[in-house]
Amino acid sequence: MTYILPPLNALRAFEAAARHLSFKLAAHELHVTPAAVGQQVKALEARLGVRLFERLHKQLVLTEAGQAYLPEISDGFRRIADATAQLKPVGAVLLQLGVHGSFDLRRLDLAEFRATHAEIGLRVLQPAGLHELIEGKVDLLIARGLGNQPGYRCDRVTEGSGLGDWLIAPAGTADCPEISGFRDWLRGLPSENALAPHRRRRLVGIVRS
Repeated sequence: MTYILPPLNALRAFEAAARHLSFKLAAHELHVTPAAVGQQVKALEARLGVRLFERLHKQLVLTEAGQAYLPEISDGFRRIADATAQLKPVGAVLLQLGVHGSFDLRRLDLAEFRATHAEIGLRVLQPAGLHELIEGKVDLLIARGLGNQPGYRCDRVTEGSGLGDWLIAPAGTADCPEISGFRDWLRGLPSENALAPHRRRRLVGIVRS
């Protein structure tokens, strides 16, 4: 049987935008620009011949067709993810970690992380910054700064105030299993290396388009 399907990227753009009711937040999740999300959704609507969103002033609203389509598409992606997870080959999930240039990687004990998290294929890009995170070259980032990045979850790696090292991940993927697993790993490291518990905070952009 041959399945007649719309382009996968267009479906992903619609599903993310429909969950967030925001092209901007969908773009953060998918590591693309809001314009790219909008173009993918527009192309999907043209292919289907129906409007999926009403585009109001600074607000997206699902049409009746969009409301009916969303749960089916979300369930389809969930089934694909579950089927993939059940295969469980070693390193099935690739996690790209970016690290700023002056950070000492020995603090992370990455060899031990890889040994105890065989299901995650961890790769490290150093040096890396917010630019690489925005472009999707890395999935999460240890960056030097103040940690104020709207649209991202920022967890302080070191104690103290002012400038410091922060673990930064897009809000849309910050709680996925592999990123949560790495965050939990940092919390379990010796106190001088681990995430500062009283400094942890979630910073999520609230501007919608």
